[in-house]
Amino acid sequence: MSLRRVSPGIALTTAAMIVVGVGGPLVVDQFGLLQLTVFASMCILALSLGVVWGYGGILCFGQSAFFGLGAYTYAVTAVNLGESTVGIVLSVLVPGVFAALLGYFMFYGRLSDVYLGVITLSVTLIFFNLMNSTAGDVYRIGTARLNGFNGMPSLPTFNVPGNPGRLLDPTETFYLVMALLLVVYVGLHAMLASHFGRVVVAVRENETRCELLGYDVRLHKLLIFTLGGAIAGLAGSLFANWGAFVSPNVFSLGMTSQIIIWVIVGGLGTLGGPIIGCLIMQYLATELGTQQLANTSLIFGIIFLAFVLLVPRGVVPALIAVRARLSGAVRARVSGAPRTRPIA
Repeated sequence: MSLRRVSPGIALTTAAMIVVGVGGPLVVDQFGLLQLTVFASMCILALSLGVVWGYGGILCFGQSAFFGLGAYTYAVTAVNLGESTVGIVLSVLVPGVFAALLGYFMFYGRLSDVYLGVITLSVTLIFFNLMNSTAGDVYRIGTARLNGFNGMPSLPTFNVPGNPGRLLDPTETFYLVMALLLVVYVGLHAMLASHFGRVVVAVRENETRCELLGYDVRLHKLLIFTLGGAIAGLAGSLFANWGAFVSPNVFSLGMTSQIIIWVIVGGLGTLGGPIIGCLIMQYLATELGTQQLANTSLIFGIIFLAFVLLVPRGVVPALIAVRARLSGAVRARVSGAPRTRPIA
């Protein structure tokens, strides 16, 4: 992705991330910093579905499965090894490999979009029920007890690579998460600007035409699906580190629906949209949770219906359309303005 191809929106979003990443610890207290950290982690999760659904055209109900798999992979590895570096790496590799295996059977099996959604949702429910049934002492991986619905508490948090005794403090963790969010956002834009990314978008628009042009449609869908799973796994490890806790709720239907709502609210076909949608919904969830004025799930459902009916394209595409209309109106006025003759 060359600098000439960088749109004002990408530059503005990148600049906003840098400003928040640098200035956040200077203007908020520790509680606010922890909130910003989990918001940034969830934004990475939103990007994982944003690229799979918005650009790959694959409506996946299994992002929470990859998210939870990454969280549990980090938890089990960190407990067994006593340090976080290997856990972070495996939290990306394990969900990515699982997504590749699952995607291979779905895409090379020529399953329709409906069956793909059913399968990914079923996988999520299988993980949820499986992890809920691991409450006994016999359910352990190495020294890590899974604890069923009670979850795995007191997880080792991030440390400096090669130095398990040097743990990252909340400010350093925030810097790390913001850096990862920036890398994922810019990296996805670079990927989409490449030949591979353009083919992925073309496959979304017309699979038959891409096949006639000689492209392997199944391979491109498999690769973008695998990438989304790996990114969701990374977000899972960041979430597990944030609370030093992980439970089967990471596989729940509530988590699955939240990710989809983030993308719909922000806007499909954009990367800034899922980030904005995630921030809006996470902020509302935090405020509603503290005030306890109404059921959060009910409010989320109402917002989802409102956006589907009133703003079906999402916040970012709607703002882009409004800006285009205003620019067109301004150009029309300028071009239609009467020209005055110079006075001799």
